[in-house]
Amino acid sequence: MPKTLPDYVSAPEAAAVLKVSLPTLYAYVSRGLIRSEAVGGSRRARRYRRDDLERLQERQAQRRNPGRAVQQAAARALQWGAPVLESGLTLIEDGRLYYRGQEAVHLAETHTFESVAALLWDTDAAALAAARPPNLRPWAAALAARADPSPAAALQVVLPLAAQSDLSAYDLRPAAVRQTGARLLQTLAAAAAYPAQLAAGPLAEALAQAWAPRLPAAPRLLTAALILCADHELNVSAFTARCVASAGATPYDVVIAGLAALRGARHGGHTARVEALLDEIGAPGRAGRVLAARLQRGEALPGFGHRLYPPPGGDPRGRHLLALAQERLPRARAVALNRAVCAEADRLLGERPTLDFALVVLARALRLPPGAPLALFALGRTAGWVAQALEQYALGDMIRPRARYVGVAPAGAA
Repeated sequence: MPKTLPDYVSAPEAAAVLKVSLPTLYAYVSRGLIRSEAVGGSRRARRYRRDDLERLQERQAQRRNPGRAVQQAAARALQWGAPVLESGLTLIEDGRLYYRGQEAVHLAETHTFESVAALLWDTDAAALAAARPPNLRPWAAALAARADPSPAAALQVVLPLAAQSDLSAYDLRPAAVRQTGARLLQTLAAAAAYPAQLAAGPLAEALAQAWAPRLPAAPRLLTAALILCADHELNVSAFTARCVASAGATPYDVVIAGLAALRGARHGGHTARVEALLDEIGAPGRAGRVLAARLQRGEALPGFGHRLYPPPGGDPRGRHLLALAQERLPRARAVALNRAVCAEADRLLGERPTLDFALVVLARALRLPPGAPLALFALGRTAGWVAQALEQYALGDMIRPRARYVGVAPAGAA
């Protein structure tokens, strides 16, 4: 199936994808093989889910050529396809996100970040509460010498240095991994706050004190952001973390690898593209012109539309964070700009804002340091990376898929 196919297609498009007539398509619907939805309240206009078409194609291909179909299904599974690993951590279903059966948005309203990390790690919060911020003075020279002054870059500087001095991290028994995870969270938070000294206590409150001490709304907003960033099933950084953990590497190595993947422009690094978009718009009155010009140039709108959360609901993480920012900081310029941009994106594309967009709006409303959205993403997601590592350590298997060679045949081969 073409990678450019949208999440929903029209009847003629669906029939063309399946290479069947419209009456056959309607027969598939009546038999429950694919689903259709009304468009805009119309009785006649219907749209069809892309994932239904993919599943039906796979079943048809398997009947024709079972061996080849299995190979193709395995390849597609690596690109937003069928589940490839079992996990008890995160469920994405019907437009909602759950951590161990509890809705993430509800947790963001009622829990601390430490308690959610403990939930993901299947433990109580005692080990997390006992951890204290590390002394970053031995690494001050390395931090000062970094070319990128952002908090996210500070994480990449500190992690390898901290790993060398934490020999307890080589103990991969579950209780020890949880203790290492608690130290990792404190280390990352201290690096994100640097050069300010991170205070003891809940991480969100300590970060708020370091980054936005005069804004009473900061602790609650940062808590929600960290919780909603905590895990998101097998995204590229979580899968990377599991692969590294499967090799028997320490939790530090797991988080270093996860952070490297997160910084990619198609993952957490997407926040930089959102920041560039908001900088280009500048004022609410320019939102329509800038977005329209981008669409006319064939450019995507960063921060809008998520394949796992189709309209009309969209990404629940982004929706909740933006609503919280509107409630707690209604007069912030970033919040006013957010309203205008979201309204225009909805009018032009019918798409909803993602977590990436909300993190940028939140950081600007709180006047956090440049690059803080990615650092928040990384700090929150560390809870998930450690949880993924705990699951993988318990399995004891190394993730080692095989590749189907399609290159030049060896010389002399028959």
